[in-house]
Amino acid sequence: MHDLRIGGFTPFTTLDFPDRLAAIVFCQGCPWRCDYCHNQPLQPGKGRTAGPAWERVEAMLTQRRGLLDGVVFSGGEPCAQSGLRPALAVVKSMGYATGLHTAGAYPTRLEAALDTLDWIALDAKGPLEDYATIVHARGAGERFRRSLEIVLGSGLGYEVRTTLYADATPEKLTRFAGLLAGLGVRHYAWQARRSTDIAGRPLIEAPPDPGWHQAAATVGPWFESFEFRTGGP
Repeated sequence: MHDLRIGGFTPFTTLDFPDRLAAIVFCQGCPWRCDYCHNQPLQPGKGRTAGPAWERVEAMLTQRRGLLDGVVFSGGEPCAQSGLRPALAVVKSMGYATGLHTAGAYPTRLEAALDTLDWIALDAKGPLEDYATIVHARGAGERFRRSLEIVLGSGLGYEVRTTLYADATPEKLTRFAGLLAGLGVRHYAWQARRSTDIAGRPLIEAPPDPGWHQAAATVGPWFESFEFRTGGP
């Protein structure tokens, strides 16, 4: 776990772990290259990062016991690193609830980490036939499908979520939502793309299509819980 490459650390959040006051560990590296990614500086797996060493993160979390409820490992893609599971185990031993943000690129590592996790947010990029185009990697759709099966079979709390990517349309994502509901997803969200990345650089904004809200009204009843996070009014 001392080899865990960290790209950033947020000591407090109320948004990234449901019903928890949490810290976020941003892991460096991701094998996928989504055009709308708001954490692009975290994509490279090697090289100098802006984040603290794991030992420093561990010390900060030790100091915050009793003040925080949980710790979320985000990215990048946390499962890209073999040091993820040992780090989760340490955090769990401190008494924290543990959360993971993942796109499902490494289903085997995801499955191996289940016993150290309390909650998972799984990115569902879009229709399976479009996955390779969205993430610029072959075989990505199959990896996501396997990871989805692992999450749904884990018994853990979870959320599946889709960001409105550049070529997304209400019709496309309505069909995709129907597929996810049919596969057993009960907790789902749509979220608008951010207009800037974590470095403040501009990104392509979500399309101003009035059909999104109508589509969300159609999709919502298919799930036990559904949110459409527009990022605005």
